[in-house]
Amino acid sequence: MKFLADMGISMTVVQTLRQLGYDAVHLREERLQRLPDPDILEKARQEDRIVLTFDLDFGDLLAVSADVAPSVVIFRVKNTVPAFVSARLLSVISECREDLATGAIVTVENNRYRVRKLPI
Repeated sequence: MKFLADMGISMTVVQTLRQLGYDAVHLREERLQRLPDPDILEKARQEDRIVLTFDLDFGDLLAVSADVAPSVVIFRVKNTVPAFVSARLLSVISECREDLATGAIVTVENNRYRVRKLPI
């Protein structure tokens, strides 16, 4: 699995993914801090990456477009400490691997998550 981290995601989360063998990049590393959301989705689609974000707009954009890719993980957690976000993400990856591979929006909350398969 390959990941593209939006600006709200900590570099620590990206580093955790890399340590576990995942291909993960952060927009900041590529000097794309100001890349508009539709362009972030297109970049992720072209590179076959899953978007990691705190931004709800990605779900809306995918719903309007009726696209089947890329998958997006949206964090709606109160605890934004990188260790907590990483732990929630790793749990979602293990439980939603197939959904993420085939196209889904996964909304991650403190104690649960919700999967919506694409297209919406």
